[in-house]
Amino acid sequence: MSSSPDTLPQKSRDRQRLKLSHWLIDITPRFFDRTLQRVGVKQFKWLILLLLVLSVPLIVTPIEVWQQGLVAVFLVLLGQLVIHAEFQESSPEISQYYHLFLLWLSMITTLRYLFYRTSYTLNFDGWLNSIACVLLFLAELYAILTLVLAYFQTLKIQERQPVNLTSIPQHEWFKVDIYIPTYNEDVEIVRKTAVAALACDYAADKKKVYVLDDGRPEKYKENDPRREQFSARREQLRQMCEELGCIHMTRDSNDHAKAGNINTAFEKTDGDLVLILDCDHIPSRQILLHTMGFFFDPKVSFVQTPHWFYNPDPFERNLVTKGRIPAGNELFYKVLQKGNDFWNAAFFCGSAALIRKSHALEVGGIAVETVTEDCHTALRLHSLGYKSVYYDKIMVAGLAPETFSSYVGQQVRWARGMAQILRLENPVFNRKLNLTFAQRICYFSATSHFLYGYPRLTYAIAPPLFLLFGVNSVQGLGLETLAYALPHILLSLFTNYIIYKNVRFSFWNEIFEFAMAFQAGWVTMLALFNPKLGSFNVTDKGTSISKRIFDWESMRGLLVVTAFVVSSLLAVPYWLLLRPEDWQAVLVNTMWSIFNLVLLSAALLVGFEQPQVRTAHRLQRRLPILITNNGQTIMGKTVNISETGALISLETWPNLLDEVEVEVMGDYTASACLTAQIVRLSPINDTETLLGVDFVKLNNAQRDALTLVLYSDVREWYSQKAQYVDQPLASLGFLATSLTRALRDLNQTSRKKVRKQVNTNSQLYWDGNFFFGVATELGTTGLRLEIEDKKAVSSHKMIGQQDLHTMRTVKPLVGLLLNQDAENFSSNRFVAEIYAVEEQANGKIAIELIFPEKFKERQDTKIKQLLQVL
Repeated sequence: MSSSPDTLPQKSRDRQRLKLSHWLIDITPRFFDRTLQRVGVKQFKWLILLLLVLSVPLIVTPIEVWQQGLVAVFLVLLGQLVIHAEFQESSPEISQYYHLFLLWLSMITTLRYLFYRTSYTLNFDGWLNSIACVLLFLAELYAILTLVLAYFQTLKIQERQPVNLTSIPQHEWFKVDIYIPTYNEDVEIVRKTAVAALACDYAADKKKVYVLDDGRPEKYKENDPRREQFSARREQLRQMCEELGCIHMTRDSNDHAKAGNINTAFEKTDGDLVLILDCDHIPSRQILLHTMGFFFDPKVSFVQTPHWFYNPDPFERNLVTKGRIPAGNELFYKVLQKGNDFWNAAFFCGSAALIRKSHALEVGGIAVETVTEDCHTALRLHSLGYKSVYYDKIMVAGLAPETFSSYVGQQVRWARGMAQILRLENPVFNRKLNLTFAQRICYFSATSHFLYGYPRLTYAIAPPLFLLFGVNSVQGLGLETLAYALPHILLSLFTNYIIYKNVRFSFWNEIFEFAMAFQAGWVTMLALFNPKLGSFNVTDKGTSISKRIFDWESMRGLLVVTAFVVSSLLAVPYWLLLRPEDWQAVLVNTMWSIFNLVLLSAALLVGFEQPQVRTAHRLQRRLPILITNNGQTIMGKTVNISETGALISLETWPNLLDEVEVEVMGDYTASACLTAQIVRLSPINDTETLLGVDFVKLNNAQRDALTLVLYSDVREWYSQKAQYVDQPLASLGFLATSLTRALRDLNQTSRKKVRKQVNTNSQLYWDGNFFFGVATELGTTGLRLEIEDKKAVSSHKMIGQQDLHTMRTVKPLVGLLLNQDAENFSSNRFVAEIYAVEEQANGKIAIELIFPEKFKERQDTKIKQLLQVL
């Protein structure tokens, strides 16, 4: 058999690609692996120095524009090839080599761009150009510094496993106090955390739970209504603690806010270790057993675990990402903290952390000089030579701020606090701090991170300044500049992709920075000038949004910048008509402005609050659930579940009552027995039916049991492993379509009455007469009745149009007789209220009736008995 002319070249090309992939994926990394295994630390440092020396010509050698263009294309293609190879690699060690290679390549192209930018493009022609040039250049220097610091932080990612406690007798375990600081938050929020804290697995005689109540009513004047309000709240909190069995602790002042509250408790409790939980951070039962073992190393001061939020933050909710984009804090908790941990520089984050009290007391307790007391405390502990541990397992479920204004308040506090630490402690150059070089770099990276505000705004304003006023911040901006800038930008994206591909998607960090630019820029500038400005603010949690609103106050500065960018794009045609010789600069600035406009538009949408459709946040947990219906038990599994209801998957199409008993089971031993009202029943296919239920009539014991099932009895939270991987072009496209998603009408899930299907004789007592009918659906809250004959049973009265009009408008109470035996209705007499009336094409009248709440106690038992026999 002969081959076609095109077949052989195609096979040859495939073989060449396979050889190249084999060389890149297998041979080269393993060669470096074998070589470096024979190299000691000293020799390795000399190799690094040699590599740096050899890299200098690659940074400073000048070449023609077309040659630089070819180099740019080659570098981008090489970066893509490495990314493709790393994505297919299963070995973490080999993946690390790819990361290091791209990091080196990125640094070369970045420094080459910086050398070119400094040598050829600074424009000091006139004072306006000079100011714009300096501001943009400083913004770029800040971005490059941030990039280099992040590269260092993530040079090696530390993965930890918990210490095995089976060989350590319980009498040698540490005494643990659990602190739940609270300041006027809703008592129900605190209760859930306290219930789960009490349920944490640990030796019972070595664990105590304290609610640190800082909500002092006496801080308000006698005639202030808040005094009475918070006095009642304190009493409710005290009663809750007494009911549950935890300790209610107060103090005589609110000095130093949360830090002062914890420090006061340090003096009053006797535990060796302290687990600190924000009042909305509900712990899983395993948190102590997974973290306590690290403290058998006497140098360990604290063990930090991730903060995770089960509700969407304003970025996810208002941009309607539906979980496709990682939450903003995942970058920190999934990558940066593990990178810091490698350098013994993991940060204490104020909650979801176990801290050794004796070490904390050595540094004067929790730091009170800044509003980010947690990171400040960690810096002091590290300065004493103590160790930190970051254990990446989600073991708390918290509440993210529901509104953008609350989110801004939280971020502003962090920004101010980090700038305060940078100003007060100066982690890089402060000789009083006994920190390693790596620790200094990690703390400098963290404390300088929140200075992004004004640099980000500078990027947005630079191109409009040129297009509107001819202010040129980059001399000779055009295709040549792109040839140097694009490899720097793209290779940095490729390098970060290897580390961040599951936790930060391309271009979304820029949205965050734009949305927060004005607020972050202002507070960090003030904190650098005067670190004592500002006070600790408590983030609002548990608020609910009922309608779409735009946060004008938070977004007014960004609106001005966006209008500025839009105006500049309107000027582009005039440039092309009047100054066609400047087409390269106009093209680059136009592309830059369009890109900025996409980011700015998405950032503005973050302030367009989307209403909260559900009363409680749904958790995507698959839990076993037993449904009891008339003595019959049906097994199902939750698709999602909340504190108010669940969506359940069943393998049958059951004929259910509208009210059933359910038992929800956790991952271990916890369970909750609840009453549920069925609100939706819909088939998915031949083997699956979805059942929507609301939990009703819950008492405190049932709510507590449900809390343990939902938040405590968890083997592994579903967000522990990332579901999506970054795809830069798809990420940009998804970002660009934010407007269509944010403005789309919200379709609430339809809720209709689901009742048991029956065929029961009945009589309706209306206007002094009985009318015969058949009940086709019956539930504990109502029924459907079909009147087949409009003529009364024992008179000539007929149901006419006036009667139907009265039923629809007045919705009167009527009498009802129900029984399977058409000859005997006496045993089942009910009072019902007409809810809806419908005339059918076959002449029948269908009437929806509900059982009034005021007769519920008298009729409820009879209805349930009747349902059991029908």
